[in-house]
Amino acid sequence: MRSLRVLSAVAFARNRPARGSRGVSHRHSSRGQSFKSLSSSLKHTFEYSTMSTDSNPSAPVTATRPYKHAFHGLEWEDPYFWLRNKTDPEVVNHLTTENNYIDAKFGYAKDFQEKLYKELVSRIKETDQSPPYRHGPYLYYSRTEQGKQYPIYCRKKIDSSDAPEQVILDQNELAVGKAFCTLGAKAISPDHRFLAYSTDEKGDERHTLVIKDLETGQLLPDKIENTEYSIAWGNDNKTLYYITEDETNRPYRVYRHIVGTPVDSDELLFEETDMKYYVSVGRTRDGKFVVVESNSKLTHECSFLDADDPKSKLVVFAPRSQGIEYSIDHQNGHWLITTNQDSATNFKLLAVADSAYSDKGKWRELIPHRPDVKLDGVDCFADYLVCWERKGGMKTLRFQRGIKSQTAENYGTGAFEEITFPEASWALFGSQNMEYETNLFRFVYSSLTTPRSVFDYNLADQTRVLVKQDEVLGGYDASEYATEREFAVSHDGIKVPVSIVYKKSLFKRDGSNPCLLYGYGSYGYSIDPFFSSNRLALLNRGFVFAIAHIRGGGENGRLWYENGKLMNKKNTFHDFIAAAKHLVDNKFATGSRLAIQGGSAGGLLVGAVANMAPEGLIQAVVAEVPFVDSLSTMLDPTLPLTVTEYEEWGNPNERDYFDYMRSYAPYDNVVNKKYPHILATAGLNDPRVSYWEPAKWISRLRQQTNSSDSWFLMKTKMESGHAGASGRYDYLRDVAFVYSFVMDRLGVKLE
Repeated sequence: MRSLRVLSAVAFARNRPARGSRGVSHRHSSRGQSFKSLSSSLKHTFEYSTMSTDSNPSAPVTATRPYKHAFHGLEWEDPYFWLRNKTDPEVVNHLTTENNYIDAKFGYAKDFQEKLYKELVSRIKETDQSPPYRHGPYLYYSRTEQGKQYPIYCRKKIDSSDAPEQVILDQNELAVGKAFCTLGAKAISPDHRFLAYSTDEKGDERHTLVIKDLETGQLLPDKIENTEYSIAWGNDNKTLYYITEDETNRPYRVYRHIVGTPVDSDELLFEETDMKYYVSVGRTRDGKFVVVESNSKLTHECSFLDADDPKSKLVVFAPRSQGIEYSIDHQNGHWLITTNQDSATNFKLLAVADSAYSDKGKWRELIPHRPDVKLDGVDCFADYLVCWERKGGMKTLRFQRGIKSQTAENYGTGAFEEITFPEASWALFGSQNMEYETNLFRFVYSSLTTPRSVFDYNLADQTRVLVKQDEVLGGYDASEYATEREFAVSHDGIKVPVSIVYKKSLFKRDGSNPCLLYGYGSYGYSIDPFFSSNRLALLNRGFVFAIAHIRGGGENGRLWYENGKLMNKKNTFHDFIAAAKHLVDNKFATGSRLAIQGGSAGGLLVGAVANMAPEGLIQAVVAEVPFVDSLSTMLDPTLPLTVTEYEEWGNPNERDYFDYMRSYAPYDNVVNKKYPHILATAGLNDPRVSYWEPAKWISRLRQQTNSSDSWFLMKTKMESGHAGASGRYDYLRDVAFVYSFVMDRLGVKLE
């Protein structure tokens, strides 16, 4: 039903962050005013004085103010702690000065950034349409128009060949006059009359939920503030289930709203009081049940209610038990349970008849635990069961057919068949599979050289149809590029997969090519090798691009994740350093031409690596919304995500975890050595990684290191949050900026 929230780095596809983790798209700022007017007024007051006249301006000197942390009988100074106070005008002054310093220091690249931006735009089909998908009597799709930042959501009736298009939501209209605008939840009522959707206009991920009558085109008076990403309709087309957040942005309350009634009369169905748990809501595909999940990092609990009964009460499916994770779906009178119970580290699939769900003795095993295959989840259809699995580092698909003809006694016991793929490595993603009674399964496939491709797979006859492949304008030819999968040996002998892509005609394998190495390595989130047209700007200039599939991610199963978290977290950093060394040792790059990139928890990764790596191994670092002040953040339970992430990083209120986290937290481990060039980014309204984390880190790097020749830059988006710019053109400008920094610092001509 929901995945971990993860941030997509600039080099990657822009997926909405999932809740409950520091991702790129995954944290932590206090809420408050937007600061739009304040930052605008300060922008002119504190203009950087050397912006247009000094080709080598001095870096801003951050003021220090006395502050002392005290935990476990220890005390340590934090002179930049004052930057946390977002209401202090001097804080916004500081961030604005940092932005102006970048303009002064790197202003000579402005013309190239504009050229590169136009190049990125030239590769996308600006006026385009997504593949329509069937949902009830309509085909739904979205489209974009040249020059417009946001999608336009539409539908057409299926029963008429000349049915007119109905625009159900134009995000461009929602964004008029706003610097930031994203959609959170979006759901059509079962009768297709109402569209419930939510918007975030600050980047703080607190959404306003509204309901649109698609017959009249008008918004209803119903308006619900402070909602989360997930919503679900009841089958009466009047009942809407939604979730609100607490003061730390934690989704914790489930409400039932009746369309047309006052919001203050909405019924509270469930409140999660344990700060470790995040709550979400959704519908089973067969439309019979509304399911509420309350999950911590290690423990899950599901509840359900009858979607037909607007007065139905939530019933707990299986009470939470520490360390037991499970999710549920429904199919033909049976519940299916994906779980790790009974030491099923890589998860297994169980089934039980509706009437016996509460009797665990009647839960029957359909797919056993396998040490070499992780079961990620299932998609249930009337006559088919599709399993998402991970084997050999790749996401895979298997399915079983003939479910309708199976009796209660042999339910789910049919043979599984595999969906195969043509390349050695790839990335798979789910797509819109809204219909329960269907034999078509839609998925998205890509690789480092194959653009995003949407397939409809016929589960009945095992044929597939390419519905749409993203067009890459400008003459892209996949045969001109090569991919390799190498294995770096980490400090403890573990082999770490590294995915590599380059342009054949420009690759020399003598170490002279510039190289960008990306990593994440947290929350069990896998960074699979997928295509990016933006990346061609690097490859066509001779770059090698690599992804290190390090521990802490989920690429090689659950143990791969567990061996890179808590007291094993340093494995993540060692793996990444091993990947960097492997690229250098095998002539994919040299230290003077190697840059690394990571965002959010991946920003912690590259920050720790900058501290730990040998001098000269890395030339440049891109740390996007980096979780670098991790120790002090995890010591503050009032910040978003802190408590729920005790099970990811450890609880520093316990001395062992405190000592371990303090030994690697990037901000607390800056040393007096020569550092690479570093670009850090932030969003002023980011609720997952607060702007002050990179601000403090950059300030300390300037103060405490022997790096007079290194650039330490800090760029803050004053109107956005964790995922950066919300509009597609603004996003491409950010990509152009980051790429130009990497190229420049690696000695690539800006042309």
